[in-house]
Amino acid sequence: MSSKIVYLISGANRGIGYGLASTIAARPNTIVFAGARNPAAQTLTDLAAKYPNVHPLKLTSADKTDNEAAIAQIGKIAGQLDVIIASAGIASHFGPLATTPLPAFHEHFEVNTLGPVVLFQAAHTLLLASPTGSPVFAVISSIVGSMGHFLSISATPYGMSKAAANFLVKTLDAEHPSLVTMAIEPGWVATDMGNVGVERNGLGLSQAPVTVEESVTGIMSRIDGATKEKSSGKFWNFRVGQDKPWEFDAEEVPW
Repeated sequence: MSSKIVYLISGANRGIGYGLASTIAARPNTIVFAGARNPAAQTLTDLAAKYPNVHPLKLTSADKTDNEAAIAQIGKIAGQLDVIIASAGIASHFGPLATTPLPAFHEHFEVNTLGPVVLFQAAHTLLLASPTGSPVFAVISSIVGSMGHFLSISATPYGMSKAAANFLVKTLDAEHPSLVTMAIEPGWVATDMGNVGVERNGLGLSQAPVTVEESVTGIMSRIDGATKEKSSGKFWNFRVGQDKPWEFDAEEVPW
């Protein structure tokens, strides 16, 4: 078995995706494929210059041709793929359902739901052949997509698209006996997207309360050492709540 672990991260040019890529790149014996719509983004150029094990890739959400070309490149460079973290996502519309335009739903489902679907379809042959015997497909979801712990934050296209992505996780868990698949709630993170949520919904905060570093640490605590038996087919919280109204006080988030 190869001593290296090969990761593919979508949405790796900023936010949580960039935090994951930079954290994993600093580990020994890793190869990181950093997927982004613009692989020439300065963040990725700088990261690849710092870590020779980082390979920026063009990866546009839900673009079949783009995704298949990226996977082919991974196969050519690394010859294997062990962990996919589908981190690319958007939350670009806030407001009541009655006045939410239909294009907002299309846009959110394209990126947040079909993005991971197309990515898995393109990657599944290489991923399921991982020499680890326990490949991982993790979707960065959101507690906003939970129906068992409903949050009314006037972001219906976002919540619906994440709920649908959660269904994908359950399907993949059922269909593939060797695949470890999970949805992960990353926290309310101080990224561009998270801070827009603060601006629109308040709670008296100047920015989202969870740092990218805290989120990444929590996300990787779910992925590292994950097994089919203990980890797969579940909606994990990045960490147990910290007694704040925006945190959830349990290891698993209700579907």
